[in-house]
Amino acid sequence: MLTGVKRRQTLKLFGATVAAAALFVGISGRSFAQDEKKMVTVVKIAGIPWFHALENGLKKAGADFGLDASTVGPAHLDAAQQVKLLEDLIAQKVDVIGLVPIDVKMAEPVLRRAQAAGIIVITHEGPEQEGRTWNVEMIDSVKFGEVQMEKLAKEMGEEGEYAVYVGSLTTPLHNIWADAAIAYQKANYPKMKLVADRFPGADEIDTAYKRTLEVIEVYPNLKGILAFGSNGPIGAGNAVTDRDQIGKVIVVGPFIPSQGKKLMKSGAITRGFLWNPIDSGYAMVALGKTMAGGTEIKDGIDLPGMGPCQVDMSGRVIRANKQIDLNPQSIDEWAEII
Repeated sequence: MLTGVKRRQTLKLFGATVAAAALFVGISGRSFAQDEKKMVTVVKIAGIPWFHALENGLKKAGADFGLDASTVGPAHLDAAQQVKLLEDLIAQKVDVIGLVPIDVKMAEPVLRRAQAAGIIVITHEGPEQEGRTWNVEMIDSVKFGEVQMEKLAKEMGEEGEYAVYVGSLTTPLHNIWADAAIAYQKANYPKMKLVADRFPGADEIDTAYKRTLEVIEVYPNLKGILAFGSNGPIGAGNAVTDRDQIGKVIVVGPFIPSQGKKLMKSGAITRGFLWNPIDSGYAMVALGKTMAGGTEIKDGIDLPGMGPCQVDMSGRVIRANKQIDLNPQSIDEWAEII
């Protein structure tokens, strides 16, 4: 549970204004006039709570750093539509493109065209995405998968059947998390059994809900669901509630606290880990500001919204450790923030 001191520090972190403002200067010496500066981030699905929070972070940083920052995204999980939106942004000659990729292979060619046009490309949740300038991550991806499996296993008594959900089979980080979680289960909990290969659909509540009804029906001995995708635990928790399976089927996974508070209070969602998407959006813009100021990107760099970071120069990944533990004791306080 957050202590009083930590609570004040957390609220200060999310509410503080970074006073400095900076002109954006692109790669290869490209400079932006005051009326030209624009950053648009293409998210996986427009309008869902996770990406609404990320947009809040982007806009906050945009105001702090003098940049017009916004998001666009497909109405549903649609990689082809996401590519089309990227192409539109290149045609508009925006200064910076942000991206939370659905399909890294589909996005790669259009991102390379963006870079060829002199556009900075900053991705989030895309460590495997080619064609970007930098990728920003707020957690250690392997540990993120492992800790959620650890909590699922504990609640399941370290035995029984479980299922894993991801947003889609091409979503990079979701599948990295799933790989880490499954490997951790096999190494540490031999009495647990994955019922089938991972299921897609954890980015949309209705899809996750219907998937859970199907999984409960097909696998009557199911004891747990590990859902990677912020709407996965919500949809699964609703289905577990409607099928009177609370306490019988354990649901663990990342979710927006204000969105899932009621489900956690009821026991339909047992545990969750995530990072603050407001920080993610802020950090994407702050990275551009740092590049603009000519600051060298190196290990240990302190970026607004991220704090001290690990930098993988060869992989072009900047990573912080901002993992949040959602449990019945902490959910109320986090729900006030996110």
